[in-house]
Amino acid sequence: MEQNLKAYGLHMGPARCALDLSDGSERGLYVNQDYILNKLGRPHRAINLMYCYYPLDKGWPQRVSEAFADQEVSFAWDYPYDDYFTYKGGLNGNLQDEPFTFMRDVRRHGQDVILTLTIDPNVSDEHLIAIAKDLRTFGRMQIRINHEATGDWFSFTKRASYQEIADFYVRFHKIIKEYAPNVDTILCIGGIEDESETKITMEDEFKEAVKATDIWSVDKYMALHWGWPYDVAEPGGTSHKLYTVESIYNLTKLSYKRFKELNGGVRKPMVMSEFNADGDVTGPYNQAKMVKDFCDMLKADEEDWFTGFTFYQFRDDGRLGLEITDPNNSEVGIEQPELGVYKEILHDDYFKPAMEEKEEVTFPVTLRWGGAEDATGLCIPLHFDSNPVFAEVNFDEELIDLNLMMELNGRWFYKAPGVETIDMMSAFFEKPLDDACDLALNIVAPPATGENREDGGDDWMENSYTVIKKVPDVRLRFVPTEVTEEVSQL
Repeated sequence: MEQNLKAYGLHMGPARCALDLSDGSERGLYVNQDYILNKLGRPHRAINLMYCYYPLDKGWPQRVSEAFADQEVSFAWDYPYDDYFTYKGGLNGNLQDEPFTFMRDVRRHGQDVILTLTIDPNVSDEHLIAIAKDLRTFGRMQIRINHEATGDWFSFTKRASYQEIADFYVRFHKIIKEYAPNVDTILCIGGIEDESETKITMEDEFKEAVKATDIWSVDKYMALHWGWPYDVAEPGGTSHKLYTVESIYNLTKLSYKRFKELNGGVRKPMVMSEFNADGDVTGPYNQAKMVKDFCDMLKADEEDWFTGFTFYQFRDDGRLGLEITDPNNSEVGIEQPELGVYKEILHDDYFKPAMEEKEEVTFPVTLRWGGAEDATGLCIPLHFDSNPVFAEVNFDEELIDLNLMMELNGRWFYKAPGVETIDMMSAFFEKPLDDACDLALNIVAPPATGENREDGGDDWMENSYTVIKKVPDVRLRFVPTEVTEEVSQL
């Protein structure tokens, strides 16, 4: 069936509640975005990458568990510095190494970057300025500086007082604003940790950081086995804990309210930068149920207070992932029950980006990528006689170099530069059409390199632009190319 295709403008805006995903940490390796997209069916608002920066230390820039492999430890954070993969940028750094290779992968696939970075609070401004300059080309990203800062496990908490850590946060925030204004800062601290309390943890020390930061955050696990991998969580053990879903929800909301009070009644975005229930404690079935119950509470809450959460994490060596790592092959993930539950949440309208159709366009058209919460694209109406047998989008020589994210029937697809054809039939495997209908093919264009280009424009750090010369060819067929008599009678 050939269609005379028209195209309309499209604006992609924020969801009522954003969903972000941690991908890789001390507990697991980074998984490429093509795999995650095909597993879950749509991109996230942002992908969280977790790194550390201790350039003054012996052993740097090796990962600390490799640099001190012969050191006996009984807790994940007993090494001289934090056991994250090491940030290879900074002063005299290499932008062709981690995490920049992964940051480009994330942004090419229509997602923003959240960089979680633990940093030695004794580094000079020269180091911090270098890090800020590293981030200028990565669009509207976020940086979570020295997270869980009111705890006592990370190395930075052993090198400075809590007041010094809070002052360091404000200092680095100001440097970010001067040298990389495209980047928002996330303050992740303890918040309200008991419903009887009226103040956040270490409020006096961190009140100025609460006021300075762009985003407020708490990390909340409904169950956690912090003794992993050095012991096993068993009844009566002291290295794990279980909470109720309601208590975690209430503590997070109380934290937001107190942050807002400290900020003179002015609200800021409130997120949970790490969220899950640990299957080491709950088992796989209750783990999935607790995640669903939390999201159901969020949707039922009539107050507008919560911006989003980061699910920790996609693939985990323990039981804190949508997949767990196959012990025989770290490149293989074993799907957990919560992956199916989370996928339903991800495709719930409450958590999906807002898509607004605009007026008809004429080609060539310039699309703008400001980020996963602010992009202009194309909306191409398509008519379906029935459930398709073939559905593909083809790109000729005028379009083949485009880098695109495309959505049809709720399923998202990535088109890399150089790819000629995207088969979109998987949009109908889980959601087949019952009858004839009209659907929109939505297209946005993240930067092909994963970075914004410094082109002299005033907005280059926030926006990337792509020119599309015409509508791509869409091939829809509703019967097989050939069919045997026996099959035709089924």
